[in-house]
Amino acid sequence: MTAETLQAPPVPTDRDAGWQDIAAVIGARILARLRKITASIRPLAWVLMATTVGFWVLGQVAGWSEFTVAAVVVAITVALCALFLIGRTAYDVSLDLARTRVVVGERAVGALTLANRGTRAILPSRVVLPVGSGRGEFGIQRLAPGEEAEELFAIPTQKRGVVKVGPVSVVRGDPLGLFERAHRRDDPVDLYVHPRTVLFDGQSLGYLRDLEGLPAADLSRDDVSFHALNEYQPGDDLRHVHWKSTARTGVMMVRQYEETRRSHFVIGLSRSSGDYATNEDFELAISAAGSIGLRAIRDSQRVDVRVQGRDLPAGTGKQLLDSLSAVEHSKPRDGGIAELAGVVAAHMPLASVVVLVCGSKVSTDSLRLACARLPFGARVLAIVADGTVSSPALQRIGDADVMTIGALEQVPLALRKVLA
Repeated sequence: MTAETLQAPPVPTDRDAGWQDIAAVIGARILARLRKITASIRPLAWVLMATTVGFWVLGQVAGWSEFTVAAVVVAITVALCALFLIGRTAYDVSLDLARTRVVVGERAVGALTLANRGTRAILPSRVVLPVGSGRGEFGIQRLAPGEEAEELFAIPTQKRGVVKVGPVSVVRGDPLGLFERAHRRDDPVDLYVHPRTVLFDGQSLGYLRDLEGLPAADLSRDDVSFHALNEYQPGDDLRHVHWKSTARTGVMMVRQYEETRRSHFVIGLSRSSGDYATNEDFELAISAAGSIGLRAIRDSQRVDVRVQGRDLPAGTGKQLLDSLSAVEHSKPRDGGIAELAGVVAAHMPLASVVVLVCGSKVSTDSLRLACARLPFGARVLAIVADGTVSSPALQRIGDADVMTIGALEQVPLALRKVLA
């Protein structure tokens, strides 16, 4: 074995590592630029470029000048179309909705303003505005420096939901549709399409509001609602000793209190598709839940709304309606109204009023089971949405009042029957 074979391989120096890093950065930038360029090429352009290569090869191999001329013509056409991508599209984009919250069926309009704040003119371009699952397109003419273009648009609100408007995309392309370059501008805006609700007055559905809460039948050693005096028992709080009675009787007496509870209003809205006969019944149930929730909020009650899988924010009327706008059908594994009632009982055991809202496909046995699972002592009201009934119907299932409605306007009448 010679000395040459025993030599160690050369160790890379810091200079070599630096050149490798520079080459990696340059390669990444070139790759990113190539991806950006290829993203601008539409499928038709790829077909024409492949046709050009095929015609050129066929013309050279077979000696057919017609194919060579056709290849040249197609190549020139593609090159001319590519020139349309040259130019700036640096618009100052402003997306403004007249109202970000509307009720189903109300008119919703917006304005899209594009301004050229640069020092050079911007060639004509096309603006794409996604609206929910659809999109609108606007043709913008050449804008000189300092000029603005405004486009008004209407948003369909026939269905309840949260409609995402935007983001705006400025598209530059050629007349043949071979190339297209899009730049996103501005951030999307959410339009809340609230369910229909009905306002009604009358007696509150829950307990009357009181600063200290309302006394309950349960007795407590520590609360604010005084009930009676009892003899001292080991473990009683000495702070509750009634000294005047102790001095008079010679026996240590302590105060006993009634537990006081604040009104806790809970709405359990089933979003199981198996509980509803039609989608219209599902929308009716959501509208009824929203109407009753708004009434409870106006009564200054603590309102919680529960659906399969999650709680809905309902601290204010706006939060409640925003939450109901996004409600969709749940998955079958989430269960129906009976499973929802069990979740309400587990997470809200101190609820004072519980309103269950479901559809007409819920059987009487399932509804009885759901009501039986609710917290003991809570007032229970069940609302069944059934578009086939012409007038509200009231029945009693266990300790629960069950009312069936066929239209949103029947909710106040049905509640008056329940509270009568």
